[in-house]
Amino acid sequence: MASFNISHQIGSLSGTPIQSESVTSGGDTTGIVSAAAVWKTQPSNLRCRIKTQGMETDAISQPVSPLSPCRSPSPLSPLSMACQALLAPQSVAVEEEVSEFRYTEGGNTQVVKGKGKGVPIFVMLPLDSVTMNNGVNRKKAMNASFQALKSAGVEGVMIDVWWGLVERDQPGSYNWGGYSELFEMARKHGLKVQAVMSFHQCGGNVGDSCTIPLPKWVGEEINKNQDLAYTDQWGRRNYEYVSLGCDTLPVLNGRTPIQCYSDFMRAFRDNFEHLVGNTIVEIQVGMGPCGELRYPSYPELNGTWKFPGIGAFQCFDKYMVSSLKAAAEAAGKPEWSGGPTDAGHYNSWPEDTQFFRKEGGGWNTPYGEFFLTWYSEMLLNHGERILSSAQSIFKSTGAKISVKVAGIHWHYGSRSHPPELTAGYYNTRFRDGYIPIARMLARHGAIFNFTCIEMRDHEQPQEAQCAPEKLVRQVALATREAQVPLAGENALPRFDEYAHEQILHSASMNLGGDDGGKWEQEQEMCAFTYLRMSPQLFQEDNWRRFVGLVKKMREGKSGNRCREQVEREAEHFVHITQPLVQEAVVAMSH
Repeated sequence: MASFNISHQIGSLSGTPIQSESVTSGGDTTGIVSAAAVWKTQPSNLRCRIKTQGMETDAISQPVSPLSPCRSPSPLSPLSMACQALLAPQSVAVEEEVSEFRYTEGGNTQVVKGKGKGVPIFVMLPLDSVTMNNGVNRKKAMNASFQALKSAGVEGVMIDVWWGLVERDQPGSYNWGGYSELFEMARKHGLKVQAVMSFHQCGGNVGDSCTIPLPKWVGEEINKNQDLAYTDQWGRRNYEYVSLGCDTLPVLNGRTPIQCYSDFMRAFRDNFEHLVGNTIVEIQVGMGPCGELRYPSYPELNGTWKFPGIGAFQCFDKYMVSSLKAAAEAAGKPEWSGGPTDAGHYNSWPEDTQFFRKEGGGWNTPYGEFFLTWYSEMLLNHGERILSSAQSIFKSTGAKISVKVAGIHWHYGSRSHPPELTAGYYNTRFRDGYIPIARMLARHGAIFNFTCIEMRDHEQPQEAQCAPEKLVRQVALATREAQVPLAGENALPRFDEYAHEQILHSASMNLGGDDGGKWEQEQEMCAFTYLRMSPQLFQEDNWRRFVGLVKKMREGKSGNRCREQVEREAEHFVHITQPLVQEAVVAMSH
């Protein structure tokens, strides 16, 4: 199927031919052009500020009859502006960093600033964006997709930087090949990057589309010492992430796990020094399975766990057992030196267990409180150690640090919240488990990144007492109390309008004031990361809805234009980018 470059499409619509700028990479040539001017507010007498050799001037578009604020303007005027900007000589550049537009309506001059307004959207790249041979997977698709995302107003992309790929063969030997190419591609397209330090294995969890194990030499160490892996009460080992019980022990070829993570991050910073802080704007530090700060309590691999099972505690390797025994002796209770053995199995329900049951459950006894405090604090201390290192490494780069926390919403309506407890979040009906996490992140100036933002309570199986909306609200209140920035992700791929509406609601929600709710206080997320770039995203209906979501998120609740106008502009833009999107779909499908 033939597809046309977006430059030609804009040029034909505006009546002005455009010479596209091309990037050639590995034999792929893709025209690069930003349709950002099409994307902006389109009122009458539109002015954009242009800088020419250090001097600023105002450029005025052709007037559009302002009969109604919701009237769809002629596509010719904004497209002509886009072409003028694209055709301008190198010394003339539209001031995109400010994105400031002045327009007169009803005799009043107004200023609209796009930068810092609303919630910027990032898009997760496929998990296998870098191949096992350290190259870029589907280069042509990446180029076309990056171009489409940038033109749609997307802020940037999220990329997993896999420990198992970069330091695969031997300790201290890093191969950044594919990542260098990907980051440079993002830079050329004007996209920002959230780089995830992925110290976990890919494969065996929700949405995992490929398998990327831990580094080969780490696997060899675990084979020699199985207690380096998380272990449940039945002796089942989990190889997704090195057990935090040995964080400070030199068990990985003479280095501690924390030293390995630190050396990796330092090598990343040094190798991408020219990009960190400008193109690479955020470092998300992996702290457990799926990159999340949690224990691997609900592994899907080999059918071990199925939703909505309660999961299982992961504290039975010799290092965790030793720590628990020391804590019990310090508390004067040596008989508490073992983890619960009456907490059911991975797929149990709360009332089927002695430990989690509503009445008389072990979770609400002195032993239960001791154990859950120790178990959750071990996880918090793990986070502290890695964050301390990450902040010291990236503190002078200008890049932000973030940590992902899992949205464990099933059995949230029970008293004991078993799935959260087995994952390491000491959150029950009588105790807030997210404030300690938020405070830990606050101490290191990190962003609290939370999942399940797209979910609604009534969409989930009610018998499992799922409550994702209530959980998101609790987390938002915890981040407000700790004064930590909150960012979000959708937990599952959703392209429907209903999920998008929930994302919009969660991204800017009203929280009751400190006086019991008399005054409402709106909390807006600092960013949202959309799961995930795929051929499905670029299908016509999905792309149209996604473009609308990006626009509405960037408008924010402070946007003074009606929804119909925003949607009409999104529809118009989708029509213009259709050939480019078709190119991305074809390239990704092959």
